Amino acid sequence: MLFGHGDDHYNSQKEVKINFSSNVWHGADLRTLREHLNEQFYELTRYPEPDASSLKRSLARCYEVEEENIVVTNGSITAFYLLAQTWKGAKSAIAVPSFAEYEDACRLHGHEVSFFPTSCDLSGLSLEGQDFCWICNPNNPDGRLIRRAELLALIEANRQTVFIIDQAYVAFTTERLLEPSDVRNHPNLILIQSISKAHNIPGLRIGYLIASADKVRQINRYIIPWSVNAIAVEAGKYILAHPEQYVLPLCEWRRETACLIDRLNALGGGLEALPTSVTFFLVRLKRGTAAALKQYLWDHHGLLIRDASNFRSLDERYIRISAQTADENRVLVEAVREWLSSNYFFGT
Repeated sequence: MLFGHGDDHYNSQKEVKINFSSNVWHGADLRTLREHLNEQFYELTRYPEPDASSLKRSLARCYEVEEENIVVTNGSITAFYLLAQTWKGAKSAIAVPSFAEYEDACRLHGHEVSFFPTSCDLSGLSLEGQDFCWICNPNNPDGRLIRRAELLALIEANRQTVFIIDQAYVAFTTERLLEPSDVRNHPNLILIQSISKAHNIPGLRIGYLIASADKVRQINRYIIPWSVNAIAVEAGKYILAHPEQYVLPLCEWRRETACLIDRLNALGGGLEALPTSVTFFLVRLKRGTAAALKQYLWDHHGLLIRDASNFRSLDERYIRISAQTADENRVLVEAVREWLSSNYFFGT
């Protein structure tokens, strides 16, 4: 899906005043990173490493795994397509609603695709005959979280199935989730993570996957050389070397998220903001459509939200919101209140 994601500011000439549409920590202080990248500017005059090997070494040290367990990719989305290509024609079960690119990658490479709801009881999930199981945890778009023990039990009970676990939002929770070192004891686990989202640099596209050495060897046959640019590599290494500069105010952010959900639900019967385990959540509209609300907020207030109607198993009533600061969240609540009471709303 080339279009239909969050942060689609490129569809308008207007400037975004507040962005609630992408699950990124927009409050990150990027000054020291910018200074470092300015110093690395002349890296652009040379070809980058064919496989981002220096960033791979940094990741291996950080997570106490071997370099042979890691593949660095041009954003985590590239990892999804790479995996689907490596095992083209496989059978894949995908938890839904979730990130559409899992399905798109699988279908592009001839997978036989089936689905199961993210709300199902995993202890009773049958994966017989499935080569792969794709799960986002914490899940995009609803913020649902599967406990580490529950997920490991599922992986251990289905050794015939390879689990592709997208942990792009691992930094958005205080829960202990799966860890890169878990691939040592679980050869049927492939873990995908991102450096971009928690550090407010989604434009640099820095993702990576961690798997058994055997699986990485198979994946590497399809790697496109120089697919991760030199500035992205330098940014990733700098962030890993300076973790103290990138500590998310997670407790405060979670409190603001809960407060925003309460305020939206207090607006009356026109919508329902659904519970979440992280800092983004779904809202189900009881009247009107996601497209209409999104357009109104953009046209009248310069606010950007995510129309979630294109997530499989959702419909035109769903939007996704990523909480921001207390003041910014109040602006959104008042704008939604205005829409709910406007003629524009009743005309949709």
